[in-house]
Amino acid sequence: MSRVSLTQHVHHTLLPHFRPGCIAIDATAGNGFDTLFLALHIGEHGSVFAFDIQQQAIENTRKRLSEAGLIDRVALICNGHESMAEHIPQLLHGFVDIIVFNLGYLPKADKSVITQESTTLQALKISLKLLSKEGYISILAYPGHPGGREETESVKTWARSLSKTSFNVFIHEPVNSGCTSPEWIEITSMAT
Repeated sequence: MSRVSLTQHVHHTLLPHFRPGCIAIDATAGNGFDTLFLALHIGEHGSVFAFDIQQQAIENTRKRLSEAGLIDRVALICNGHESMAEHIPQLLHGFVDIIVFNLGYLPKADKSVITQESTTLQALKISLKLLSKEGYISILAYPGHPGGREETESVKTWARSLSKTSFNVFIHEPVNSGCTSPEWIEITSMAT
């Protein structure tokens, strides 16, 4: 029996959140795996906005989407995720269905270029303003690299501080204390 990766589990969990004309954001495009997954499931009338600060990540994602014939569903933006509000059309603010964060560094690239605690928290706060009434945010955080533990703990603290009447928050942590395994935070907006 093959082992399911955490990313595959996240993708499976995202499936019920897709609907026709879905609007999705990949806040950290990386090598394009999440962007491709979103593009595959939003339908022909949906849109994905994918952000990354590294041009290499944008090009890797563009190549992956082009090979799958889905480049026309995605806007690739070479900028930090903290600038999301500036790049998402105003008429979509409050109507984004899914936002995915996969924190850390770009695999097979410069490991000193990492997501930063301050800009990640800024992006998460902006995400709440972009999210639809029943929108969903998935955050994969990686405590095993320099700066990763601090970023992960800050994201969890922020998530725990969200209004219990407005958001459902689930934090999936490893059982072993001090473990460097990825941690997964799910946030679902509750319609009011």
